[in-house]
Amino acid sequence: MKFLITGITGFAGPHLANFLHSEGHEVYGLIRRTNGMETDIRDVVPDEVYNSITFLYSDLCNYRSLRNVFETHQFDGVFHLAAQSHPPFSFIDPIGTMETNVMGSANLIQVIVDHQSDCKLMFCSTSEVYGNVGQDGRKIHWEDTILPANPYGASKAATDVYLQERMQNGFIKGFITRAFSHTGPRRGKIFSISSDAYQIARMMKGLQDPVLLIGNLSTTRVVMDVRDTVRSYYLAMMNPEVTNHIFNICGDTPRKMQFFTDKLIELSGLDHVEQKIHEPFWRPHEIYYQHGDSTNLVEFTGFKEEYDIDTTLNDLLKYWYDKIN
Repeated sequence: MKFLITGITGFAGPHLANFLHSEGHEVYGLIRRTNGMETDIRDVVPDEVYNSITFLYSDLCNYRSLRNVFETHQFDGVFHLAAQSHPPFSFIDPIGTMETNVMGSANLIQVIVDHQSDCKLMFCSTSEVYGNVGQDGRKIHWEDTILPANPYGASKAATDVYLQERMQNGFIKGFITRAFSHTGPRRGKIFSISSDAYQIARMMKGLQDPVLLIGNLSTTRVVMDVRDTVRSYYLAMMNPEVTNHIFNICGDTPRKMQFFTDKLIELSGLDHVEQKIHEPFWRPHEIYYQHGDSTNLVEFTGFKEEYDIDTTLNDLLKYWYDKIN
């Protein structure tokens, strides 16, 4: 089968490309510029996979350029991962976040409606659409109220609701994944757990004093490995009964963010690492507790996690240690 990944040069996209290739599918990657940015994914994509990917150049915010892609190529499915995905940055540029995440997605949805009605769309939404709905400690259900706490979450919620209307009224086949926290190799160092891993790797190499700059570590998350996350996307895509569904994509073990910081330090073998609050890392509008109900994902796909948290964090730390070289 032929699958298009938007956001293939992001965090999850390369891991999804690896998995699709391992399952014998043709992988196409949508990228915006022709300045060699596609080579950046080689830090987690082996040569065999990289050389098999067909890169297509287009801009989600330009319907006509998208139309050219969909008039030239036929796809069985599209994994729509592309987004401005950093909640703190969305406060700095809320309009740009909305333009990229809402209008870019609306263009993609429309071009599929107009030109490839049999193509199945997976929209990568986010647990950020729920905001603090789950702060009482319960599992968030996929039918719970969405009440975003930041512009990024609002932009995803807008597309989420729009796609629900398009699916319910029969314009497009697709499903929505609301991914909760996930990490692993290639996670950007602007995100909390990866920021810790990056700094600790620098300490291991003697490039940074043993002072770890941190944000708010009292919040609670269910953190899953990115490789499990993309596998769940695939399992839902391949099930013909999955259309017009919403899935929470998450692990099932809530932990304080402090746990991940302490575990990374333990895995590094470093002694006497001082943890110091760094004001720019402190979110002004924080989500304090998130745990999702993914029952319907398991029912439709049989999904279960394969990576334990120690493996995930160790692989993330190794990724930064090697990349700093």
